[in-house]
Amino acid sequence: MPAPRLIAFDADDTLWPNQPHFDYAEAQLYELLTHHGEPNVIGSRFYEVQRQNMHLFGYGAKSFMLSMIETVIQLTDGAVTGREIQHILDHGKRLLSFPIELLPDVPEVLATLKQQGFPLMLLTKGDLFDQESKLARSGLGDLFDYVEIVSEKNENTYQRLLTRYQVRPQEFLMVGNSLKSDVLPVARLGAHAVYVPYHTTWVMEEVPAEQLVGVPFTQVASLAEVPALLGTL
Repeated sequence: MPAPRLIAFDADDTLWPNQPHFDYAEAQLYELLTHHGEPNVIGSRFYEVQRQNMHLFGYGAKSFMLSMIETVIQLTDGAVTGREIQHILDHGKRLLSFPIELLPDVPEVLATLKQQGFPLMLLTKGDLFDQESKLARSGLGDLFDYVEIVSEKNENTYQRLLTRYQVRPQEFLMVGNSLKSDVLPVARLGAHAVYVPYHTTWVMEEVPAEQLVGVPFTQVASLAEVPALLGTL
C-alpha cells in the first residue's frame, strides 16, 4: 500500500479524555436513582433509552443529558422533582465545558507529522458546537489542515470524505480508539486503520470479537508509535 496522503485523527479518547467524564455523570445518575433500583437495572434502562434516542439526538453531551432525564422520568414513574432534573442538567452542562487535558504525546506526534509534510485532519463525530468547543479548548486547532465533524462514522461517511478530498482509500490513514468507528469501516474500504486502545470504551462503541476476524488493521500501544509506524507503510 502507498504511504498515506491524508492522516485523520479521532478526537475523544484519542487526543483527550472524554469517556471518563461521561462515566462520572452516569455514576451520579445511579446515585440519584439509588432508591429506584440496582445500578445494573438502572444501567440497562439507561442503555436502552440511549439506543432508542440515538437516531433522533445523535451523539454527545446533549443527547446524553436528555436520555438521563428520560430514564429518571421512566424509573420514577414521573415523580422526579424539578430539583433532581436540575441536578442532571448541571452534570450535563459540565460535560459541555470540562477542561481539555491532552493525552500523552499528542502535541509532539501531531507536530512531527506536520513537519514531515503529512496533511492532518481531525475527524470526529458528535454535536457540532460541542466538538468545535473541545477542539478550541484543546489548543490543537493550528495543527490540523482540515476539520470534519460528522453525525456518524461509517463506510458511507468515509467514502464521501475520500471523494471530497480526492484521496484513494489506499492513501488514507485513520487513527482512533474505536474499533467500531475508526477501524472497521476504514479497513473495509481498503484504507489504513490504526487502533490506539483507551482504558475505557463507551458501550455503544464495543465490537464483538467475531466482527474483527480477518479485518486488517494495526494496533499500537500509544499514539507515540504512529510516526515510526508510517515509515513502514
